[in-house]
Amino acid sequence: MESMNIAALYIAVNVLIIVLLSVRVVGGRTAKRISLGTGDDKDMEVRIRSQANATEYIPIGMISLVVLVVLGAPNWILHTLGGAFTLGRIIHPIGMAGPLIARQLGTVFTWTGLLGFAAALIWFAVA
Repeated sequence: MESMNIAALYIAVNVLIIVLLSVRVVGGRTAKRISLGTGDDKDMEVRIRSQANATEYIPIGMISLVVLVVLGAPNWILHTLGGAFTLGRIIHPIGMAGPLIARQLGTVFTWTGLLGFAAALIWFAVA
């Protein structure tokens, strides 16, 4: 698999995560007839924050991944960091409405991926 294909794979999965979370927000708004904000509904707050959290983290993670491709990072680094980050993005929203450990693990994988991206970007930028 070529490095840009690896990036495209992780980008596609993360785009699907955002779309799924967005559909959950829209579905909740429709079902509960809430046009703006949470309507003081706890479930809507969880849905909105899950989507917002994804839109806060995913862009910088995917930009980092593409820059690593451009800098010539090996495929194993792209898979390791892209996989850890994406796993975190999958697990985190599960924990927003479910077991706290899922949210915590999602955060750990997301931050590990981001810190790994930062370290690799620095390494390949000065190498």
